[in-house]
Amino acid sequence: MLFSSISFLYYFFAAVLLLYFIVPFKFKIFKKKSGEWVYFEAKNFVLFISSFFFYFYGEPIYTILMIATTVSSYIHGLLIDRFRKTVWSKVFLWTSVITSLGALGFFKYSDFFISNVNGLFNTEFGLLGLALPIGISFYTFQTLSYTIDVYRGDAKVQKSFIRLATYVALFPQLIAGPIVRYTTIEEDLTERKHTFEGFASGATRFVIGLSKKVLIADTLGGLANSLRASDEQSVVMYWVLAIALSLQLYFDFSGYSDMAIGLGRILGFRFLENFNYPFISKSIAEFWRRWHMSLGSWFRDYLYIPLGGNRVPIGRWIFNTLVVWFATGFWHGADWTFILWGLYFALFLVLEKFFLNKFFAKIPRVFSHIYVVVLILISFVLFSGNGITGAITDIGSMFGAGGIPFWSAETGYYLGGYAFVLAAGLIGATPIVKNTVLKLKENKTCNMILNVIEPIFVVVMLLIVTAYFVDGSFSPFLYFRF
Repeated sequence: MLFSSISFLYYFFAAVLLLYFIVPFKFKIFKKKSGEWVYFEAKNFVLFISSFFFYFYGEPIYTILMIATTVSSYIHGLLIDRFRKTVWSKVFLWTSVITSLGALGFFKYSDFFISNVNGLFNTEFGLLGLALPIGISFYTFQTLSYTIDVYRGDAKVQKSFIRLATYVALFPQLIAGPIVRYTTIEEDLTERKHTFEGFASGATRFVIGLSKKVLIADTLGGLANSLRASDEQSVVMYWVLAIALSLQLYFDFSGYSDMAIGLGRILGFRFLENFNYPFISKSIAEFWRRWHMSLGSWFRDYLYIPLGGNRVPIGRWIFNTLVVWFATGFWHGADWTFILWGLYFALFLVLEKFFLNKFFAKIPRVFSHIYVVVLILISFVLFSGNGITGAITDIGSMFGAGGIPFWSAETGYYLGGYAFVLAAGLIGATPIVKNTVLKLKENKTCNMILNVIEPIFVVVMLLIVTAYFVDGSFSPFLYFRF
């Protein structure tokens, strides 16, 4: 079930919202066998049931896999805590890691390994052809962070299965992130506040994210498809294609993150930010501190630092960097294109540390910004290309390879037709609008006017997006395939 659909917005979420706010957070029930009064957490139970229904609606069979992963993490958490300070605690940690990564590896990477073995050894093992369970990369990392944090003592073991299952399956962030750690919402699972202000800010954030996805990302996706199908190729056309692909991915994924954060806020949860205007970065390292922040921090805390981080000899640091970025690329998909994409960033992170940062410190900052933007555009052409060969062809065409002309009439046609959405995307990828609004709110009169305009703006945008739903002019989120 897509967030960007009539069925989610006006049926599923409306029903969940109504039931969620009707029931109390918890109430007492009497257990005859023990003769005790215990608390039943009604709101968590509503989220637990609705979240599993949400997933079942899109993945009936693989719902069993998600339940099994949740049960495994629940049991392993209890065992790790039960045998703390003994060797068995570490044993159960590793069985938890192996079980979670084993399921992810089997369903996501089986055919990749089989096809590479066939190519390397000239064998003919049959491919399994398994469908990728939606969201498995996200909920696997969430369950891993839970058991690891319990082992480290950073999180208390959760003895309520409903609470843990609610955390794993929480529908706002279930299928495309952000990767929410248990420690982030541990307190919210047991005691959270619901306010009109929180509801309003969450609804606004959701509609903004929905608008980014439907009005900007999907439109830029249409532009990218049209340019790829063009018969009149040009150097400028390929640069416009690179910009369209990069902005499409940014607004698609950051839009989903906005929706997830907004939905969480409506329900009383506070998820951490996942994007912070990455295109204004002055280095690749800064870019990855601003892009998909939940994934970057996950690999930092659960892979990079355990490997030794940067407190190691230079050779070891380079090795650690390569491992982390190999894993980052591989996490995105079972294809050498994604691995190459990850190692591409590793290369420039190493170059920045030993050479580029010193060089850019001596020249105007605008050049470091141009350097980052160009590298990012190239990276997302690689990321979105039709295999390595197709990506290399597209990147080469950006620099005139194959003798293609610098300009074509069709390029001008598409630039003119999509000028408004391209401008909106370029401006929206910077904090210009946000900073302007915050500056205006410092003035009392402007703040009062904005307080009136904001809800009207949100309603209008929701109506416009709904019109797109009715017309069928929307598409699935790009990160669903990861």
